[in-house]
This record gives sequence, C-alpha cells and structure tokens, in this order.
Amino acid sequence: MSDRRFTKQFMTAAVWLLASVLIPVPAWAQTQPPTPTQSQQAPPPIPPGPLTLDQVLSLAEPRSEAVSIAVAAVRRAEGDQVRAQSGLRPQLSAAASYDRALASEFEGVFDSTDTGPVCTPFALNPTAGIDARVAEIERAIDCGAVGGGGFFGSGDLSDLPFGRKNTWRASLSFSQNLWSGGRNGAQISLAAAGHETAQLGLTTTRAQLLFEVTQAYYDAVLSEQLVNIAAATLEQAGATLRQVEAGLGAGTQPEFEVLRARVTRDQQQPVLIRQRVNRALAYLRLKRLLDLQPEADLQLANALEDENLPPSPSFVERVSLVENALRSNEAADLSITSGLSLPARVAVDQTRATVRTREASVNLIEAQKMPSVSLNSNYARIAYPENVAPTFNRSNWSVGVSMSVPLLTGGRQRGDEQVARAELDQSLLQLRQMEELAALDTRSAWAELLASRVAWESTAGTVQQANRAYEIADVRYGAGVSTQLELSDARVQRQQAEANRAVAARDLQVARARVALLPDLPVGNAIPGAAPIIPQQTTPGAVPVQPAPQNGGQRNASAQFTQPQAGTR
Repeated sequence: MSDRRFTKQFMTAAVWLLASVLIPVPAWAQTQPPTPTQSQQAPPPIPPGPLTLDQVLSLAEPRSEAVSIAVAAVRRAEGDQVRAQSGLRPQLSAAASYDRALASEFEGVFDSTDTGPVCTPFALNPTAGIDARVAEIERAIDCGAVGGGGFFGSGDLSDLPFGRKNTWRASLSFSQNLWSGGRNGAQISLAAAGHETAQLGLTTTRAQLLFEVTQAYYDAVLSEQLVNIAAATLEQAGATLRQVEAGLGAGTQPEFEVLRARVTRDQQQPVLIRQRVNRALAYLRLKRLLDLQPEADLQLANALEDENLPPSPSFVERVSLVENALRSNEAADLSITSGLSLPARVAVDQTRATVRTREASVNLIEAQKMPSVSLNSNYARIAYPENVAPTFNRSNWSVGVSMSVPLLTGGRQRGDEQVARAELDQSLLQLRQMEELAALDTRSAWAELLASRVAWESTAGTVQQANRAYEIADVRYGAGVSTQLELSDARVQRQQAEANRAVAARDLQVARARVALLPDLPVGNAIPGAAPIIPQQTTPGAVPVQPAPQNGGQRNASAQFTQPQAGTR
C-alpha cells in the first residue's frame, strides 16, 4: 500500500515537473521586480545653500559608480564562496521526459501470424492412462495450446518495452563526494581569499573616492578664491588708471603714465579670464565625482579663509593624533623621526590575500593529482501507455561508487603546477616590496603634512604685511612721493601673498585628508617621481592653479606672479 502511494506521489511530481518544462510560462508571470542594489537606489538630493566638505563627502559614495562596481565584486565573491562550498554537499536532481515513437524497428515483430482454427485448450485427465495423458500433452504442444510454440510462450507480449509508441520517464539522480583529494578544500580557500580581496578592494575604493572628492572640493574652493583675488587686483589696477587719467586731465600726469597704467590694467584681464576657466574646470571635476550634470548649480562653503584652519570634522579624529605628534617632534629640517608607529595598510593586506590565493591555487593543482571518489544513485519510474496518459508501473534503481584517477595528462599537470608555483613566488616578492613601499608612503605622507603646516603657518603674517604695504604705497602714490612702479610692485606682492596663503591652506587640508585616509588608500599616491610633472604656460601676472595630480597625488604648489613693467613718474 505504501509503495502504491509513493508511486502515485512520484508520478504526480514528475507530471508537474514535465508540465513546467513543456508548457511555456506567460510573459506577465516571468516579470519579477529586481533586487534593489546600490546602483539602482535613488541618490540623495543635493541640499540647498553652500555645501561643506562633510556634506559633499556624504553625497559622493551613494552616487559613485566605482563604489557600486566594488560592491558588485563583493557580491560576486560571495557567490563564488557558495559555489565552492557546494562541492561538500550532496547533489540531487530530477528529470522527466516523454518520447513518442513515430517508427520502430520492433514494429510487428511480436504480432501473431497464426490464422488457422483455434486450438482446443489443454485439458489433462488425471484418471486417464499414461498413454492418453501423453497424447493430450503432445496434441496441446503441437497446436500451441501449451508454450505457444515460441520463445516467449503464449503470454501477452504487448507489455514489453520494445517498440512502444509512448514512453514516459521520471528520474532522480543523487551524488555525494566521498573524497576529493583536497580539491574541495582548496576551492573553498581560493574563494575565501577572493572574497577577502574584494572586501579590501571595496575599502580602498571608498577611501580613494573620499580623497579624490576632498581634493576636488578644495581645488574648487581655491579656484573661487583665486578668482576673487584676480578680480580685486583688476579693480585696483582700474582705480589706478582712473586716478592717472584724472591727473592727465588736471595736467599733473603725463600721457606716458596713463599708457603704462592702462597696460597694467589690460594685462590683468587675461589673468581673471584664466582663473575663471580654472574655476569652471575645478567645478566640473567635482560635479563628475558627485555624478551631477555639468549645468547643475553647486555652491561651496569657503573653508580656506579661517585663521585657525581646523581639520575637517570627517578627518579630525584620525588626523589629530598624527598632527599633534608631528608638531611636538617638529625640527628645522622637517624630520619625521617621531615615536609614531606605522599604521596597517589595506594595500599590504591585499597583497597578503593575493599570496593566500596563490597558495590555494598550488594546493588545488596538487589535489588534481589525487583520485576522487563519489557515491551515485539513480531512481527512475517508467511507463509505456497505449495512450498519452501515463501509468508508472516499472522502475529502475541503481546505487554505485565511482572513482576517477588521472593517469596521463600530456604534461598539462606539470605545466599548471610550474605556473602556480612561479606565481606564488612572485606574490611573495611583491608582498615584501609592498611592505617597503607602504612604510615609505606613510612617512612621505607625514612629511608632506608637516611641510604643509609649516608652509601655511609661515604665511600667517605675510598677508597682513602685504596689505599694509599696499595701503602705504597707495597713499604715497596719491601724495606724489612714489612711483607707479612702487605701487604696482606692492599690488603684486599683496596678490602673491593672498594666493600663497590660499594655496597653502588647500595643501594643508588635502595633506590632512590623505593622512586620515592613509590606512585605506593605495600605496604610491605621493611617492616622489610617481607621477610626471607637466609643465604649464602662464600668462604674466597670472595665478596658476595646477591640475590635480594623477592617482590622487599631493600637490604642493605656490602661486607665482609676474610683476608688470612700470617706470617712474
């Protein structure tokens, strides 16, 4: 009874499985809402008003394609882990099939060809004599009443599987690895190392994004400030020209002074245009990192005019310890031989994960030399109905153990092992090299931070002194006791001092961000000689803004001005 119930349940499941394969699923049933990912979620809106660095950083990550790509790599690595661990678990699959025979070589083989009279059935009389009973047996055999006169006897031949028009099969296949020679363990270790590498890559991508956004933010703020300096200088040159033109009308200034003042004013106009172009480019770079349209309205808070210039709240906790330690051990030669310990670097951890990947690859290659043993079982229910509707009345069930041993690979195994061991040796040397480069990169970042702070502190009183000098020169020129050359020189010095102060503030804030993000950043962002220096041409009197270095490198540049030609009054 239980066997009949099991057969009925098995037949029902097989029919449903076959129907799911043969019957097409409607289009409306196939449409399912996709799982939301970071790239599909709506990015946060841009808040109104001038944005601080913290606000810009909070907007950057949800809008970054690079971070979304790194997150997808982590999900892929997790899938590889699941796939590698599946080799330890049993495998069970179901299959169902239906065959319709249109022609068969067994057709008509078992059909009866006897068209004579029907043979009288065999009837043995136990009371008859021996001769009568033997005669009855011979008669039944001769006419086919006993044994059918053939190999298959007189039974019903329609139930045999040969040449049947309809064939239904429903089967279950089971397999379980008993011993893989270490293949499964090596694959699991390989997938775990890949997942660790993907996680570290996501950490590095996020840190690199924050550093690039910080650079772009301060570059945009700096370009805005340099535009204001250039515009103020142009306004001062215009005021001087108007003063000289008034003197020419009053007969106290010669025409030569008017021409010289006009040339000085006109030379400052290309400087302002160039600074406006630099500002537009800086804002475009920041908008690209924030995934904004070029025409989007983006306003930034000026974070470079603070006299104290504290670190950004996003980095103050991680950079204060290093900055205070460097300041307490500051020397005249910018020495960084302080008691700080080198932080752990994600780049070094990534290289270690690569070493573990190579080791797992070597183990996998060696495991492929070993035999593998697996347990297999197949169970099938079969039906040969006269019509389409099946009646599963036959079954097959087998259980076995299989073993596979590689005997001859033509040298492929030896070649794979040689390649894997060479890659392992290479990764070990790269790990040693990365540890040395990470130590150098860390000390380089500390030295850059110390130098940037000293440079910014040295410009503290220069702007005030330059402003005072220009006010005195303006009064002297208005009183007629100084020359236009002295006034122009004082104006250029003030412009130079203001620009240098702004550039030094930008470099200090970027250096702080790099030190704060240093454990997660790639190695080599600011190693001397890592990025080529591109010479630039500047307009006389211009305030050049160098483009951001490649790979997030640190920029340490000062604004340079060309003093306009001026003569005596």
